[in-house]
Amino acid sequence: MTTAGMWLALGLALGAGGADVKWEPQVSGTTVRLRGVSAVDKRVAWASGDKGTFVRTTDGGKTWKAATVPGAEALDFRDVDAFSERTAYLLSIGTGDKSRIYKTTDGGAHWTLQFTNAVPGAFFDGMAFWDEQHGVAFSDPVDGHFVVITTEDGGATWKPVPEGALPPALPGEAGFAASGTSIAVQGSSHVWFGLGGSAARVLHSADRGRTWTLATTPLATGEGAGVFSLYFWSPKAGIAVGGNYKQPEEKAGTVALTLDGGKTWSVPPGTPPGGYRSCVAALTRNRGMSLVAVGPTGSDLSTDGGGRTWAPLDATGFHAVSTPPRTHDTAYAVGEEGRIARLVDARPAAPGKAPQAAPQAAPQEAPETAPKKP
Repeated sequence: MTTAGMWLALGLALGAGGADVKWEPQVSGTTVRLRGVSAVDKRVAWASGDKGTFVRTTDGGKTWKAATVPGAEALDFRDVDAFSERTAYLLSIGTGDKSRIYKTTDGGAHWTLQFTNAVPGAFFDGMAFWDEQHGVAFSDPVDGHFVVITTEDGGATWKPVPEGALPPALPGEAGFAASGTSIAVQGSSHVWFGLGGSAARVLHSADRGRTWTLATTPLATGEGAGVFSLYFWSPKAGIAVGGNYKQPEEKAGTVALTLDGGKTWSVPPGTPPGGYRSCVAALTRNRGMSLVAVGPTGSDLSTDGGGRTWAPLDATGFHAVSTPPRTHDTAYAVGEEGRIARLVDARPAAPGKAPQAAPQAAPQEAPETAPKKP
């Protein structure tokens, strides 16, 4: 079967739907820039941002509570991974000891500092978890070597992956912490992380970081360009989005797809997203899977089941988007000045009836996504 034929078959298998959703603004309770978001289910979601800030909802976004992690007021939390209304991890970015991981098990009332980077020059970009106990995080390369850490005990200990297990980095190669989703996991053992700068490459491990391979993608390269977000809905099929955050309206080099677990990547045959995109997530709707991508110039929706072609959704800028990892039946997005929105049905309600959500189906298999770091 040709590559085009494989994408067509994938799209037919996963289904399609119309652009019948819209972003509904919500009140976050903060005005700081929010860069990370993690939806647990329709009811519970967490978000994170600058000045040590996190916000949480337990009622579907009707109310959000904002707070600051004690002692972290100077940190920028670019990534949050949540498992319930009580348990969540936060990752802060920055060189040296500014790169940290915190965890709460009581809804944010108390936080435990689990990891503080001690590698000079390291700058952690994101983290991801196969389950509540097993996770992985990665940093920019240091002296030509990638820096990756893993945990098998819920973050109580984080251990570095031996340097020799990872391929060498290229000069000028780095990761991006725009949304915390340039790293992605799938199933119980697969992990990928994306890079940019001199090359738009993706590293992959099928055994929780013990061994690694890498591949080059056709995404944009150069200063401020590369892979910003990854999502895999099976061990083989996945998407990379990005581009150049310094040229946010440029559409070329913003999306690539793989059907072989990241060994090879190709530009999809349809219309690309509307510019640089910092995050992508799956959305289960209309008996199939859609994909939603966000960036500073707006958001786009792909309803062909495989990210082959995209249509504009909204011109509002967002930095990150997340859907619940098991159901993918709603989406939350975050951005500047405390911006939070939820994706809702845009179709008019029948006379005398309240609006109803689009029909949902069992989700496809899926994992659970500023200057220098845009």
